[in-house]
Amino acid sequence: MIGRDPTTDVAVIKIDGENLPVASLGDDNNARVGQWVVAIGNPLGLDFTVTAGIISAKGRPLQGLLGNRGYEITDYIQTDAAINPGNSGGPLVNIRGEVIGINSAIASSTGFYAGYGFAIPVTLAKQVMDDLIKYGKVRRAVMGVSILGATAADAKAAGMKEVTGVFVRAFNPDSSGSPAKDAGCSPAT
Repeated sequence: MIGRDPTTDVAVIKIDGENLPVASLGDDNNARVGQWVVAIGNPLGLDFTVTAGIISAKGRPLQGLLGNRGYEITDYIQTDAAINPGNSGGPLVNIRGEVIGINSAIASSTGFYAGYGFAIPVTLAKQVMDDLIKYGKVRRAVMGVSILGATAADAKAAGMKEVTGVFVRAFNPDSSGSPAKDAGCSPAT
């Protein structure tokens, strides 16, 4: 193993060999809601399973996935292609046969497919891969603050005509040092 990122649950492994088959990587930025995809994996102990569906949303955050280690993936690809336990790590493939995501989660009260599956965008997986190969770990930009969406009251208090931006609530207590705090930012009170 070259490296592993616990936030995305993506790993880079080195396999010695020649003439190995490879999957083509696509660009999830070009994928559109409504386009057909297939999810490939080994769900529920059933080897080599393919399910079909569409991209039902893009840019989905899933709070608390993977233990909420202080960072969140905020741009999952949502699909109605059946994803069950065992599909994780398998590819989400567009109709051209290009991998556009890595199957990783479901939204379900039972723990089994209930219409909503989620895949990590392949562009994020590529960034993780590049960092693991180059640096041995994933480098993330961190501000070190907890934020909330700005409200009308926040905008009024700041003398703004429009409600835009975010409200800096506090510095992250679990981060070792806060770049925002070090730069002189202060939370609103």
